[in-house]
Amino acid sequence: MTDAAATTAPIDVLEELMAARYSCRAFRPDPVPRETIDRMLAAAQKTASWCNSQPWQVLITSGEATRKFRDVIYNVAASGAPASGDFEFPREYRGVYLERRRESGFQLYNTLGIAKGDKMAYAKQALENFNFFGAPHVAIITTDEALGVYGAIDCGGYVTSLMLAAQALGLATVPQAALAFHSGVVRKHFGLGDDRRVVCGISFGYADREHKANSYRTSRAALGDVATFVEQ
Repeated sequence: MTDAAATTAPIDVLEELMAARYSCRAFRPDPVPRETIDRMLAAAQKTASWCNSQPWQVLITSGEATRKFRDVIYNVAASGAPASGDFEFPREYRGVYLERRRESGFQLYNTLGIAKGDKMAYAKQALENFNFFGAPHVAIITTDEALGVYGAIDCGGYVTSLMLAAQALGLATVPQAALAFHSGVVRKHFGLGDDRRVVCGISFGYADREHKANSYRTSRAALGDVATFVEQ
């Protein structure tokens, strides 16, 4: 072990991983070795959950299974079928949340050369969610219906842990609420029980670092915008 490695504080490692992680929107087709996926899952399994319930179940596709799922859900999304998720979608984005959403979207569109207001191009790019951005693997995260929103919250923590573990293993990820927009399709395709609720999907693999879609990074709010200290 080098002196530099011996003196690296855990917080430095965590900060590096969190700063390096981004939503990858173009993947290479190379499959990830099973032992790497297993290690990613084992690390994420340490996620904290309410009463240690660990409500997440993870379904991971590879190879032909990814292709079959892609064909099914892409065709449904492209058909214009209405979204019908297991959890209520945001009623609206307003104020600073709308500003952040718009900023993120325009960063992507500008990077890809999509003109402002080109709704057809917007829709085409949105469909790439259902192409998994070319990723060789998809993880579908579900929770137990009886645990309600708190089960989903625990799954949110699990999603973060999974993505950081992937980053530490040299993998790229993109969390996708879009895959939960058609939860009935997901449930039917994979034969999931009615007691499982689809939280989201995570496409993962190796990043195509030459693709323009991976060349920008979203901003983060300042601490003063999100944290309030109460001392008396």
